[in-house]
Amino acid sequence: MAMQRTPLLMSRLIDRGATVSPSGEVVTATATGTRRQTLAETRDRAHQLAHALGDAGVGVGDRVATFMWNGSRHLEAYHAVAGMGAVLHTLNIRLSSDDLAYIIGHAEDKVVIADADTLPLLEPLAGRVPCIELIVVASEEDAPWHTDLAPATDYEAFIAGKPNRYPWPQIDENAPLGLCYTSGTTGAPKGVEYEHRSQYLHTLTECMTDAMGLSGADTVLGIVPMFHAMGWGIPWAALMLGCKQVMPHRFMDPKRLVQLMADERVTLSAGVPTIWQGVKAALEADPQAYDLAHLSRLTCGGSAPPPALIRWYHEQLGVEMVQGWGMTETSPLATLSRRRMKVDHVGLPVDDQLANLAKAGQLMPGLELDIFDENFNRLPHDGETVGEVLVRGPWICSEYYRNPQPDRFHDGWLITGDVGKVDADEYLIIADRSKDLVKSGGEWISSVDLENHIVALDGVAQACVVAQPHPKWDERPVALVVLEPGAEVSPAAIAEHCARRYAKWQLPDDVLYRDSIPLTSTGKIDKKAVRAGLEAEGYLLPDLRRQAEA
Repeated sequence: MAMQRTPLLMSRLIDRGATVSPSGEVVTATATGTRRQTLAETRDRAHQLAHALGDAGVGVGDRVATFMWNGSRHLEAYHAVAGMGAVLHTLNIRLSSDDLAYIIGHAEDKVVIADADTLPLLEPLAGRVPCIELIVVASEEDAPWHTDLAPATDYEAFIAGKPNRYPWPQIDENAPLGLCYTSGTTGAPKGVEYEHRSQYLHTLTECMTDAMGLSGADTVLGIVPMFHAMGWGIPWAALMLGCKQVMPHRFMDPKRLVQLMADERVTLSAGVPTIWQGVKAALEADPQAYDLAHLSRLTCGGSAPPPALIRWYHEQLGVEMVQGWGMTETSPLATLSRRRMKVDHVGLPVDDQLANLAKAGQLMPGLELDIFDENFNRLPHDGETVGEVLVRGPWICSEYYRNPQPDRFHDGWLITGDVGKVDADEYLIIADRSKDLVKSGGEWISSVDLENHIVALDGVAQACVVAQPHPKWDERPVALVVLEPGAEVSPAAIAEHCARRYAKWQLPDDVLYRDSIPLTSTGKIDKKAVRAGLEAEGYLLPDLRRQAEA
């Protein structure tokens, strides 16, 4: 044995940032401005929190839930729970009471750490989750709080006087680190258990130059919620590197986000396409108001950003939009697309480089990915053949927590539910979620492709394409469109725009204008809610409507 057998534990990474950059900052947005603390203070407070949790009966393997916005105390919980060997269960603030009660009970959470302004969302759970032994409440700016949930204690009082060094235990690297639940689009939400080893490897890979290219010199604004797939792993990476971290808390208005970027000289930010569309609108409304000279890249995930949005950020701000693909089950980073990922990309025309950014990207080192037909035969990587996307590797889940779901796995592969193709450069191109494809007359229509094309039309802010039942064709596509303020774009203009690229049978049968389109708890377009809304309206396709009226 030539090398030391050192277990890959997150406790070996999370203290590093405060060691190498103790005066670095964690900045949290508040109602009146910002609250600031150093990385050294954040580490010390995390160790105090670990002692407090231990004194409250939390041990190795116990689940500690967080019900919090992105803020310094949430980061302290990440740090403390991971270091002490407990399991961090990040609860989604936007879930229903029924889903929350199910998830907390299923996970058997022992303690919940909550932001005071989320308490009204927790109150309906009183008496429904007997596994919870303690609620720890964090308030901003010493604001008073009250809850009928019991027993409850104040966060600052909870950690006060505790030692600022906790001896992190030596545990198995395959021990659980975190627990995240999927949004439950079909059936009950399903849990994905993250391990120390998996997140250790994911953290190192995420920082690579061909991935997010993170360094300790970066100032990171993580807009993606820390309750969603561990904040895409960014909190772990930033703790390791000693990045300055900027946390928006609940203040997600695009103008406030842009001001944070300018004031804190942010170099990298991460969010979903709807966030970047809102930021774009804020910048267009007042282009001279903000200095974003330091901003170099935006990471975009959750769903594919429209190519027109990628181009706008490049042309107007000189900012690279880095698209990543993954899901809760992949920890989440599986592929990532940068403008230049190979030597022969360096001399490519800008249009070709931007075209690469519009793809889901190349596979992260350490993972395997392929596309298969319905009989699990591998399909060619020719950029044309479409199949089911399967992935496997050290940070890909192998079963769901206390609910194995063997139909989602095959021969060691995770069946992702995404449909896509792989081109000759080994870029993954997602066609759609399998459940969101439109099957018309035996042919598949990609709702994502139609949406991206419609959004590229001037005056269109957002588009959603869903299937509607048809007795002859099985399904036909319908487009829901949100226009930019003051814009006028007719259905005929949208049809003409789509006809330039798509065959007649692929065009939407109808265009419906909406003030907004429902989003999921993670900021994606909620097509399940869109379809349910159309059904509740008694919506009929135009030709079926005409038949009914005849």
